[in-house]
Amino acid sequence: MADDNSTLVITNIYDALNSSDDEAKFKPACLVVVGGDLNGTLFDLVGKTTVGRGPNNTIPLEFQGISRQHFQISVEDISETEASAVIEDLESSNGTFLNNSRIEGKKVLKKNDIIKVGTIAFKYLPKGDPERLTYDKLHEEANTDGLTKCYNKSYFNNALDLEVKKSKVTGAPLSLIIFDLDHFKRLNDNYGHDAGDFVLKEMANIIRNHGIREGDIFARYGGEEFVVLLPKTNLKHSFEIAERLRRMIEDHAFNYESQKLPVTASIGVADYRKGVETGTDLFKRADQSVYQSKQNGRNQVNFYKV
Repeated sequence: MADDNSTLVITNIYDALNSSDDEAKFKPACLVVVGGDLNGTLFDLVGKTTVGRGPNNTIPLEFQGISRQHFQISVEDISETEASAVIEDLESSNGTFLNNSRIEGKKVLKKNDIIKVGTIAFKYLPKGDPERLTYDKLHEEANTDGLTKCYNKSYFNNALDLEVKKSKVTGAPLSLIIFDLDHFKRLNDNYGHDAGDFVLKEMANIIRNHGIREGDIFARYGGEEFVVLLPKTNLKHSFEIAERLRRMIEDHAFNYESQKLPVTASIGVADYRKGVETGTDLFKRADQSVYQSKQNGRNQVNFYKV
């Protein structure tokens, strides 16, 4: 009987390993930061990827010793599950190092190659490598809110700063939506914290699946406060999106233990324009608009007026 159980365990392990291989099969090649503040951060490599200090790079990194455009990796698919990746330095001031040797010309990357630029080091993983599933999990845990599975405050703040820098360089529109669930403390007091958690998770699922677009960044900023960052979106369009989110929350039936819970949101919108120099500036403007929505009776959208 013991032997049968042992065989069953081994079979399950093999099944799990095969399942991991299947899951990883179509994952793109990637760079993983090793060490330092960004340790474990993962960047997918698709087509041509540029790395440098400039905000227009695919991977913008503002660190000592990195040029505005530092290096480039070009990935070409060989098959559905294989790809070739070639790295080249972009005439950077301090050079790009591959396995501790300065790159001259173009070099084909191999699994676990280490790329160093300034104070940053990356490990290269090829397309379909099962090892990246571990980094995907670590990246998710570090950047998402445990309850709602939205991005967390730290991830959002980094994204906000980067998108403002991009807009300063390119002039592209950028908008931010902030919303608070109305009278959330009262809901917790009247129905219990489990009901409050249910509302947060349910609302996040609604917004994530039906309220935002690909490329928007939806995060839980704290408590019952949520944010949506909308790159390449002007104030008029973002206001329309915010109003759609407000109606979506108001109209949804939040049924918990046979009770319909009262859930609405006060929403503020602001966009990148004169006077916005940092992500904090844009956040403060949207936050003031949330306050205006609350002052005017809640369950409404207001935008920042200069």
